[in-house]
This record gives sequence, C-alpha cells and structure tokens, in this order.
Amino acid sequence: MSEHESQNQPRRSSSQRGAREEARRPAPSRARPRQSRGQAPKKPMSGIEAAIYLVLIIGFSAILAGIIWLCAGDMLALNKAPYTAVFTVEEGATVSEVADILKENGLIEYKGVFKLFCAFTHVERDEKLTAGTYELNTDMDYRALISSMGKSSANRTTTDVVITEGMTEAQIFEKLEESGVSTVAKLEDTAANYAFKYSFLQEIDLGDPTRLEGYLFPDTYTFYCGEDPVNILNKMLLRFDAVVTDELRAQAEEMGYSLREILTIASLIEKETDGTDQKRIASVIYNRLDNPSAATNGYLQIDASIYYVTGRIVTVADYTGVDSLYNTYLHQGLPPGPIANPGMVAINAALNPAKESYYYYALGDDGTHHYFKTLAEQQSFLKQ
Repeated sequence: MSEHESQNQPRRSSSQRGAREEARRPAPSRARPRQSRGQAPKKPMSGIEAAIYLVLIIGFSAILAGIIWLCAGDMLALNKAPYTAVFTVEEGATVSEVADILKENGLIEYKGVFKLFCAFTHVERDEKLTAGTYELNTDMDYRALISSMGKSSANRTTTDVVITEGMTEAQIFEKLEESGVSTVAKLEDTAANYAFKYSFLQEIDLGDPTRLEGYLFPDTYTFYCGEDPVNILNKMLLRFDAVVTDELRAQAEEMGYSLREILTIASLIEKETDGTDQKRIASVIYNRLDNPSAATNGYLQIDASIYYVTGRIVTVADYTGVDSLYNTYLHQGLPPGPIANPGMVAINAALNPAKESYYYYALGDDGTHHYFKTLAEQQSFLKQ
C-alpha cells in the first residue's frame, strides 16, 4: 500500500482492536475442583459401613451410660445389699486411705469415684473426716458416709471406761488401749508434749510422759473409740479442774504446801491404805515432814514410792539399792511428784489429816494398819 493509500484508509478505534484480539483468544476451560496431590477422591460410605458405625456409636453410648449408672448407683447407695461394718479411721488418715477402708468393708465399690466426689466437695480441705471407730452401712450414700465420719457424728462408737482411785498414769493408758479408745504410744506422746492450758500444769516441763501423773481424775468416762488423745486427756484434766476447787487450792496454800505437793501426799495415802484410814496415814506423813528432827529424820520411808519406779515387790535391798528420787529411804521429804492419781477421799485426807502423834505404822495379820509413836514399838509389833 502506498503512502497515499495508507493515508486515505480510515483508522480503527482502540475499542475495535481490543474486540478483535479478544475474539482471537481461546475460550477458558470450565473450572474443576482442586485435589491434593497423592490423595484419592473420597468414596461415599456404603450401607454396611454406615450400619457398623451406627452400631459402634450405640454400643459406646450404652457402655458409657452403664458406667455412669454404676457410678451413680454407688454414689447414691442404690440397689446395695444390706450390710453394716464397724471400722476405725486413724488420726491423720487421708481421703485415699479412707476410700481404701470403705472399699475393704464393702461400703463403696469405686474408690476413684469416691475420691473424686471428696475432691469436688472439699472434704480434705475442710477436714470433714475425724479419727474414730464408726458403725456405718450400705444404705448410706457418699454424702452420708462422709458426714457420719465427722466430729459430731452419732455413728461413732463409744465406750465407758472406769478410772479407779490410785491408778497410775501408765495403768490408765493401758486400760484406754484395751478399751479401744487410743494407744499407749499416742497417749504418752500427747501427755509429754501437748501444752495443756490449765494453770496447775504450767510449772511442769514438757517432755516427760508422766507429767500428768496425779491430775487424771478418777471417774467413769465415756470416750469415742479411736478418739483424739488430746480430747481423752483433756476430759480427765477438766474433771480434775472442776472437783479440785479454788477453795481446796487455797487451803493447800494456807497449810504451806503447793497443790502438787498435796497431790503427791494424797497419792502416797492412796497407795498405802485400804481406803479406811487415809487421815491417819496422812497424819504419819505430815509428822515426818513437819518434824524432820524426829527419829525418822525427815525420811518418809514409804515402799509404794519405790514400787512406782521398779514396778515389782519391794525388798530390803531396794531401800539402798534403788537410785531414784522416788526412793524415800534415800531422799528426805516428798518424792518429785505424785505416784498415782488420787481420788477426792485421799485428797481431802491430805488436806485434813488426823491430829495424832504417830510416826510409824505396820500392816497386821488382821489386814489393818497399826500405829506407833516409836520405832521400837513398831519393831516389837512386827516380831509378834
């Protein structure tokens, strides 16, 4: 085409050129879903597979429902055979240990469920479980079992223990252990190391298991089996504090003796008499204490105080052979403390001795004590 012709050709617009170019482009293919490399296309679940899946779901749900039902039945005490068990929860027992005890006694089936229940109800944190011996049964659900092992539970078994006049602390502890109230070891540890707040104990140093000797008042007590040893001892100390009144303590001071010294004299009286002549025995003791220049030179010479140390029949050789402050043949005056726990008759005798001038006594063949002013009179009687 010549330059003239090209100049005479009409020019195409840009829109016309774009339309022609668009017409020459190939038509876009229809979009297809992308697939991950190496992943086969999912196949629809067959009827058999769907049925198996449904059976598994139903089976699992049934098993889960059964487990829940069993746990709920154990928790709510449903469908359990009637049964009653008596068992002891020791001091300081954990929830896990209590669960073991309940399981062993047939009161629960699932320890894990019980412990989980205790965790949700804060049993251990709130100290809802108390040491003791309990009588519980399978009619009780978890909540009832827990409340029945609390401090105010009516299901704690009790026992009456008679503490007689003149029993030593060791004898009392042995009797309490035999009665299932506590153990000798726990009672001795508490007696030695627990700081009871009573005024009459404040001057007695901690550490000695016999420090409560003389203050465990003889009486009949009702204790819980497996009771806290602090509560056990406190009951007897509280009784002592009630019966040994301020008037009696003031009377001791007027006599020039401390309460502990009066209790020591009363314990000697308790061990030396048959219960009929306490005031006469008291008179002999005071005569020897208050007149140290007399023939006895201030020595009480009472076998019972040696027996307190040896625990066996006293022999003549023990008078010089037993090296102890409780040997009233070797040491003048009173022993360091009471040798037993006296009752009110002996305490009153110690506070109100007979007004007599005897310094000696001896047990006759008739089973009664005979009293003498001199050693010669006593020896003459013994030779008969």
